Amino acid sequence: MARRPLILWWCATLWVAFVLGAGAAAPPAPAAPPAPVRVVTIEGAIGPATAEHVRRGLTHAQRDGAQLVVLQMDTPGGLDTSMRRIIRDILASPVPVASFVGPSGARAASAGTYILYASHIAAMAPGTNLGAATPVALGGSPEPAPPPARSGRPAQPAASGASEPAPQTGPTPTVSGQKQLSDAVAYIRSLAQMRGRNVQWAEKAVREAASLSAEEALAQGVIEFVARDLPTLLAQIDGRRLDIEGRSLTLRTAGAALVHEEPDWRIRLLAVITDPSVALILMMLGIYGLFFEFSNPGALVPGVLGGICLLLGLYALQLLPVNYAGLALIALGLAFMVAEVLMPSFGVLGLGGIVAFVLGAVILIDTEVPGFGIPLGLIAAMAVLSAAVVIGLTAMAVRSRQRAVVSGDATVIGQQARVLEVGVDEAWVEVAGERWRARSHTKLHTGQTVLVHGRDGLVLHVRPVAPLQESDHDR
Repeated sequence: MARRPLILWWCATLWVAFVLGAGAAAPPAPAAPPAPVRVVTIEGAIGPATAEHVRRGLTHAQRDGAQLVVLQMDTPGGLDTSMRRIIRDILASPVPVASFVGPSGARAASAGTYILYASHIAAMAPGTNLGAATPVALGGSPEPAPPPARSGRPAQPAASGASEPAPQTGPTPTVSGQKQLSDAVAYIRSLAQMRGRNVQWAEKAVREAASLSAEEALAQGVIEFVARDLPTLLAQIDGRRLDIEGRSLTLRTAGAALVHEEPDWRIRLLAVITDPSVALILMMLGIYGLFFEFSNPGALVPGVLGGICLLLGLYALQLLPVNYAGLALIALGLAFMVAEVLMPSFGVLGLGGIVAFVLGAVILIDTEVPGFGIPLGLIAAMAVLSAAVVIGLTAMAVRSRQRAVVSGDATVIGQQARVLEVGVDEAWVEVAGERWRARSHTKLHTGQTVLVHGRDGLVLHVRPVAPLQESDHDR
């Protein structure tokens, strides 16, 4: 009986050792894969389509649980309104955003510099550059001229990289440009202070249009990383801690899957129609289509296509910085050219319309941002095409007026008719397939051939052209 407790103690010991050994031998549970990283590509000039593309990318990243959004940029700049919309979306995004200027050879100029400063992480590929963030004055010079010195000495020349101010008309253009410059400086300074980046160089990029290479930007604290491609960047920022909306977030980006945000058909369509050249062409096609429809009611195709093109063109123009004086000149020019076709004025209206159209097209887009101008070659080609259409239609109208009338009631006089019925005072005759009432000083008979020699309203005056044949009288 004394051995029984000893045996039980050994059994319990062996059981505990077995359990502990089995637990130690079991493989550890596999770690969960890192959340994906969403990549949104920004190429070319930044406009309404770019802003919509970025907004959708941030929305999809939040919906799909992405841990990071990477904006891969190669842009010369763009519209101020679209840039600010992108920055607002970045600042409001619960998913951190990293801006990456790449691949090698890319740039983030003007609006791209502001977006990079607004991002939580800033990185560049070797061989890239950023900067030249001086705002382009709408409809004027990129930078206002400095005020004259009080001592009477001439003002210093503009800083390197800034364009010479063009002559301007209107009230206080220098004050207006200075306000725009001060606003841009304050905006980029606030972004630099928010992200802890080089504030002095940010102001220099705006005031002096300064630029930096990737290595220089890293050395001066403008960016945090230089990486040759996206996988290298994700490996470098792995483990980085970020403060997002008051909460601390640690990135686990090493080996994370890259999900590229592709623009859908609506963004592609928006990118096409918001090109100023395309918008101008759509407007012209729309107006000419409606003109041909009104000139030939029932054709349908010109009216339908013209209405669609005109609405698309107007929608695109309301998204762009349009000079409404230019738009009015274009509309006036097209109206003059249409009036030249309807009532030829020996070229006065047509020539005036072409001049108004060219002037309006030149000043239509109220900005000098790269990628948002209308090429002069396109304006000249459209003016020549419009002139050819006006001249061709006018020549056709003049030739048609010189021809003899071959249809309508004006051609009834002088034609032969056949008597259909004979009444007491009037008869019914058939002329060119039409039934008319007729009167004659001589008695008429059914089937007789008569000549129309006059008309009184809806009554024709006729006379026999040949004596009544016996066979006709018998019938």
